[in-house]
Amino acid sequence: MQQQMAATVEEQMMVKAIREELPWESLPKRIQAALVSKDDWHRRIVDYCIRKRLPWTSCFARKICKEGEYYEELMRYLRRNLALYPYHLADHICRVMRISPFKYYCDVLFEAMKNEQPYDSIPNFSAADSLRITGVGRNEFIDIMNKCRSKIMWKLSKSIAKELLPALPADLAIEPWWGVRFVNFTLEEFKRLSEAEASAIDKISKDEDNSYVLFDPKVINGLYKRGMVYFDVAVYPEDRFRVSRLEGFVSNKDQSYEDPIEELLYAVFVVSSENATVAELAKTLQADLYQLQAAASFACRLGWAVKLMDADSILRDSNGSTIPSNILTDDDEGSLTSINSERSGHALLTSDSDGPRRISGASYVGFIVDANVTSYLMMGSLSPGLKSHAVTLYEAGKLGDSCIADLCKDLASLEGKRFEGVLQEFANHAFSLRCFLECLLSGGTSPDEAIEPNSQEFCLQENFSKTLSKESIDEGISNVVKSNGGSLETVDTADTDHHNELSQADHPMVDSDVADASTSSPSSTVSESKESTDKNDSDTSKTPLPDGSTDSSSLSKTKRSYRINILRCESLASLSATTLERLLVRDYDIMVSMIPLPYSSVLLPSTAGLVHFGPPSYSSMTPWMKLALYTSGSCGPVSAVFMKGHRLRMLPEPLASCEKALIWSWDQSVVGGLGGKFEGNLVKGSLLLHYLNSMTKHSAVIVQPLSLNDLDETGNLVTVDVPLPLKNADGSIASTVASMDLPEEKILNLSSLLYNLSSRVELGTVGYLSLVRLHRISKSNEIFSKDENYEWIPLSLEFGIPLFNPKLCEKICERVVESHMLQKDDLTEHYEAMQNVRKRLRELCAEYQATGPTARLFNQSGSSKNSPRQLINIVSGRWSPFHDTVAPTTGGSPRENDRLKVARRQKCFTEVLSFDGSILRSYALAPVYEAATRSVTEDQPTTPVAKPEPDDADTKDVVLPGVNLIFDGAEIHPFDIGACLQARQPLSLIAEASAASLAMK
Repeated sequence: MQQQMAATVEEQMMVKAIREELPWESLPKRIQAALVSKDDWHRRIVDYCIRKRLPWTSCFARKICKEGEYYEELMRYLRRNLALYPYHLADHICRVMRISPFKYYCDVLFEAMKNEQPYDSIPNFSAADSLRITGVGRNEFIDIMNKCRSKIMWKLSKSIAKELLPALPADLAIEPWWGVRFVNFTLEEFKRLSEAEASAIDKISKDEDNSYVLFDPKVINGLYKRGMVYFDVAVYPEDRFRVSRLEGFVSNKDQSYEDPIEELLYAVFVVSSENATVAELAKTLQADLYQLQAAASFACRLGWAVKLMDADSILRDSNGSTIPSNILTDDDEGSLTSINSERSGHALLTSDSDGPRRISGASYVGFIVDANVTSYLMMGSLSPGLKSHAVTLYEAGKLGDSCIADLCKDLASLEGKRFEGVLQEFANHAFSLRCFLECLLSGGTSPDEAIEPNSQEFCLQENFSKTLSKESIDEGISNVVKSNGGSLETVDTADTDHHNELSQADHPMVDSDVADASTSSPSSTVSESKESTDKNDSDTSKTPLPDGSTDSSSLSKTKRSYRINILRCESLASLSATTLERLLVRDYDIMVSMIPLPYSSVLLPSTAGLVHFGPPSYSSMTPWMKLALYTSGSCGPVSAVFMKGHRLRMLPEPLASCEKALIWSWDQSVVGGLGGKFEGNLVKGSLLLHYLNSMTKHSAVIVQPLSLNDLDETGNLVTVDVPLPLKNADGSIASTVASMDLPEEKILNLSSLLYNLSSRVELGTVGYLSLVRLHRISKSNEIFSKDENYEWIPLSLEFGIPLFNPKLCEKICERVVESHMLQKDDLTEHYEAMQNVRKRLRELCAEYQATGPTARLFNQSGSSKNSPRQLINIVSGRWSPFHDTVAPTTGGSPRENDRLKVARRQKCFTEVLSFDGSILRSYALAPVYEAATRSVTEDQPTTPVAKPEPDDADTKDVVLPGVNLIFDGAEIHPFDIGACLQARQPLSLIAEASAASLAMK
């Protein structure tokens, strides 16, 4: 390891010396000792310059070797690695050496065929450019190889393959602004020129402006096919580009050699913006401007990037010339011909380092998806037109706003089709993606809004409104969990084809008893929706204030338009943290994330000041978010948290008496088919001990025990997903409850629960709240009807767009429309709410992680007589008359008595629940120990506005709990389960047993 580190340091010193152009005599002694001789130093200089594709005239190699020798060695290196043609060095390679791109790629193809390498061995960019120049793609390559192998002489003479390659280059798509350059002619070549060709050559040699549009295309194309001219795609620091679809991309392997231009291409695709100049892109990426210009030039050659310019930059003499249709003019929609950035000059937004941005114009939205979405769109059986979009999104990492309208049209082609099996999951994502994109393009408004519509997006807005009125009004969002094989589905009451999987260990577990009775009449649903819409229309420009009045200043008087880029989270993760932050600050106002996102994805830094509709931190993607939800709302299912590394010999109460249990791993790890599920796993109570011991080896675990009465007749859970934002523009939630289409007897405490949660938990964002129906705990003198025996309680809160569930996604889009969220000028309220969620999660992790005060206190060693705990009462389901004279309620399960007793018991600031193997006890900490666990921030006054803090930048490292915890339905407490752990015997007993065992041998 030390030798490798030393070699790395020496390599870095050599690179620095080459950049500083130090001769052999001036090298440090350490570098000279690592080199064999002066010739070895010269060889390293040339190798470095070749790997970096540096021009001879401006690199250190000019002092070592001749120009011709340098470029000959460069071309040998490129052919050997099947690398990309160095267009930025064409002035010498093409003009002087007469190695045109066509000749070079023929040599590359022959090199691969001669060595009988597969077509996939050619790097993807080289293969794409070779296809453009020579017309030889994968099928043509295979056909030539088959013809070669069919000939007897193939083994003896590989030149047969060269004879089968094309003799002339393929027709090129040439942009009008490309420059035309001629090569060094021989006298014989010059004599064979026609009069028109000679005139064109003469014009090229005399005029500085040699744009392709100024010449006769037939003449120039004829000269190009004979290798007498080549094209210069000049890119300047002030140029702007728009990345389009990657038509003609070849999905082969990535290059295994060093090529700074190819490496920059992927980053350019992600960070490119038509509002940013090439110089600004270089600053964002902290990249060399010369290499970035070369990368942008190559992207333009292949048609993957479109240069934005006005006509004057192409035509210095416009008399009699025609402007091509793909060149933007001042009258063109979306023209960005100003040298100054549209966003940096602005009226679009203002940024404050201490708070959120204020949006005051057209908004730029980045929608973050994962690679799975691209694979779903890639399925040819869905729609062939989606493949090019999927390739662009996967390879480039970004799908620009110019492609969004076409994408929606291609997604619309799936309307009405039926899919089976795994294809249905792919189709679900496609349906949801289209629904949300059209919602954004419509500005989050309905067609009959008083806000004046933008003609550019009116068509897509109309399509979106039709989708909502046709499908989502007739079909409810009332979701129940239904049995289907070995998985637990969250099923719409009107359509069981779209589902959430909630895996079960052994057997089918969930059914929908609500579905049969929950379908309301279409007429009543439409009527309710219409009344809600009419009410919202009348309050379009009003927002409620705390005193009940309305404020008309927060809504935009004119409809705001949205420009959308779809970003692949894996591509964002490949950028450095500083580059990512510069990109987001420069190009976007709002970011939206799909859920679930992979844990390896990059979340937005809080310092960027962006409004983010998605997970606010990495902790929100773990069970910490459940604990934050339960503690903030003082409501939730009984939950037990077990530390990583524990191994249980028995289950503590209340797990010991549970019928079934929901279980989540903390870091999405999968063990024996358990864990890693977004919805958790439902397991039998009889197998819970085995599953816990298996999972705690790898991660911390949260378990939610369920009694028999918590399940329906088939032994399954009943859940419902509430779309967010919860409130309408007028502050009401009635339409949210009505849109769930639950029958009246199934609503139970739903309205009151949502009202209470909305005052304690941030429910004004985009996402959904999952509720679970559990058996209501009754006191001995309380009697409920059959339906009143149940109540809804929160299960989880998710931030973002659930593309896996199209019906839920449609409902979320409806909520966005009814809340007028996207038409507000100021999203400070949402930004501050997410900052408060981050703060709450950070405090929760800090308190209960391994280095937190609670964990340090309860993990310290000490005898029982010095324990800092004072017995309050016994809360176990196994009652003891000596401690408590109240008998358990007859007919109730132990776990239900557990809930009731926990709710009745005396409360203190810091309380510990302890299970001694038979009885669950509650202890209070002595004041001196209680103070040790109190958070420092609790004594400080709370501030209404949560500013992003520098230390708030989340790390991808999973914060695991450092102490066992239990949430009793109202509060969270440390959970002492020492009596349940294995290997808790005294050391003296273990030593005695070991000695006895040895004596028996």
